Amino acid sequence: METKEYKIIADGAADLGAQGARDNDVDVVPFYVSFDNETYRKEIVEVDIREFYQKMIDYPKVFPKTSMPSVQDYIDAFEPYAKAGIPVICICITAKFSGSYQSAVTAAGMIQEDYPAAVITVIDSTLNTVLEGMFVREAARMKKDGLSYEDTVERLLQMRETGRILFTVGGMSYLVHGGRVGKLMGLAASTLNIRPLITMKDGEIFPSGIARSRKKSRDKVLDLICTHFRESGEQAEQYAVNIGYGYDYEEAATFREQVARSLAACAAQQGQNAQTDADWKEKLEIHQIGATVGVHTGPYPIGVGILKKYEYILCNSSDHVLHIG
Repeated sequence: METKEYKIIADGAADLGAQGARDNDVDVVPFYVSFDNETYRKEIVEVDIREFYQKMIDYPKVFPKTSMPSVQDYIDAFEPYAKAGIPVICICITAKFSGSYQSAVTAAGMIQEDYPAAVITVIDSTLNTVLEGMFVREAARMKKDGLSYEDTVERLLQMRETGRILFTVGGMSYLVHGGRVGKLMGLAASTLNIRPLITMKDGEIFPSGIARSRKKSRDKVLDLICTHFRESGEQAEQYAVNIGYGYDYEEAATFREQVARSLAACAAQQGQNAQTDADWKEKLEIHQIGATVGVHTGPYPIGVGILKKYEYILCNSSDHVLHIG
């Protein structure tokens, strides 16, 4: 028998924001942020993301840190639904970046000891930030459209493999401090004023090139998007495409126009049923990158997240997921 009533829970790395969580009827288990390595406050709940980026700009030599949700945080999130007999789908940041997924798995097992009938599916999204948020929104859209708990889980498992983030940052200092690149490379890049191009897929980040200016790095992100669709043979129209940014919304708004033109041109070159620039611009959402990634990128990340829409997903996978109950 298919289950139609269920709850979606996500960790704070999905960067839904308070309004996004409400709009999609998603409970969020937040990460914690610290600027002094001692006092940790809940992101969004106790420290606004705008405040987070403003502090990075005001105090550029202070490198903030984040801490994952605790097992107890997840127990507190799961227990009301276990008591009410409502199944839960919990979506977490890639396990290669954080222990949030393991905290949720441990909490789900503890909940089941007290509530043997509880049904909780914990999914390692293999994604992060705005892309994880797109993944959560697709889950919410499936629920709203009447898909069952079982079908939603199945499609999510297939969908995550289609996710990509293609982005650049304002400089190398935060990547170096966070251990994402070697100090020697970081020093050389800083001296040469180089901006890295980065791709995230399958739960990991990969270098995708370099550029000598902010404009050229954004242009190369556009090239990476078109190259992906051209080489994969996939149709961009079957994908949700979002813009992610840090501090500078105006840059993100301008970048959205560039992405719209690029996608329309790319589809036309491939002989697909091309949508116009205006069509794409209307569909492209802009979302702010939160602290979980911001501590590694600094205040000026900008890029694009792409994820195949659930309507175009075939269901035949069952790995990287924990079912409790």
